Amino acid sequence: MDNNLKSFTHFMEKREEVAQSYVCGDPVPLVNIATLVSPATFFDPRGYVVQQAADDVSRTYQQGAKAFKTGSETHFEILHMAASDSIAYWVGFQHATVHMNESKDPCPMYLRVTEIFRREDNEWKLIHRHADGAQQPSLTQST
Repeated sequence: MDNNLKSFTHFMEKREEVAQSYVCGDPVPLVNIATLVSPATFFDPRGYVVQQAADDVSRTYQQGAKAFKTGSETHFEILHMAASDSIAYWVGFQHATVHMNESKDPCPMYLRVTEIFRREDNEWKLIHRHADGAQQPSLTQST
């Protein structure tokens, strides 16, 4: 494994911890790994698009976390990822059971996710997230 991919693989462990904080209502770790340098984009699961301005994307992340409560759980299923000197990405699924402020019952979430990162001051920074709802594959479905 080359050093860029090794660095990004290690970062992805942190990224998953960041996602866990977010679904428990804490946006700070996500804001800390998000770029402060425009352009940046976020295509959220409800179909909204926040684009171009990094500060707008950051505010959207902060607002979005307010919908979640503690006790939520999430993990990534990475289908593939790659990294170069300056850019990296991962593609896969985010599985979660979340507690939302407007509901007393836990809510399952299954998202298709693409995230792109840029290396800034030797740190990976999130510059694009696209997440949308997906149907969980049935174990009985044939392909």
